[in-house]
Amino acid sequence: MPKYMTKQRKALIEYLSNHTDEQLSARQIASDLADQGISLSAVYRNLSEMKDEGLLKICPKSGSREAFYQYIASDECSDRLHLSCKICGKTFHMKKADAERLIDQIAKNENFKLDKKETVLCGICENCSK
Repeated sequence: MPKYMTKQRKALIEYLSNHTDEQLSARQIASDLADQGISLSAVYRNLSEMKDEGLLKICPKSGSREAFYQYIASDECSDRLHLSCKICGKTFHMKKADAERLIDQIAKNENFKLDKKETVLCGICENCSK
């Protein structure tokens, strides 16, 4: 954890805690926090520190070179697999029982231990597939 909690970091954590189902770019975050006087450079600096601390994961997006971040330190994200819609960009938490079955099958069939914190399954959500 950081040695101290700055105003900027506190605002960023609060913001990310309210957007756990989204993968956001640093520019999106900075734009949403601009009214609080938080600069893009402060967002980047804090995101980098938070990634190093294991509070965020970086999620690639098809067709984009920009990094997208998702806050994974909330209780809601703890020990869950994430499903990400390639169309709308929304992220969903996979039901725990379904995730455990999938993880167990991968471990058994592939002799591979999946890292839940770093795993995002990409596809198309129910709303976008209509």
